[in-house]
Amino acid sequence: MNAAIMAAAEGGEHAAHVELPMDPIWYGLITLAIFITMGVVSRSWKGISHRH
Repeated sequence: MNAAIMAAAEGGEHAAHVELPMDPIWYGLITLAIFITMGVVSRSWKGISHRH
């Protein structure tokens, strides 16, 4: 029984390591671009009720 537990523990060790699909800096840059886009869209609606 101990051999089975040890084999499972060794196999689980390799399964926990997952490579990222891109460099970590790109996650931050994509998030920044999304927030800037959301800010531009929000600012574009400022004062639209006063036009009509």
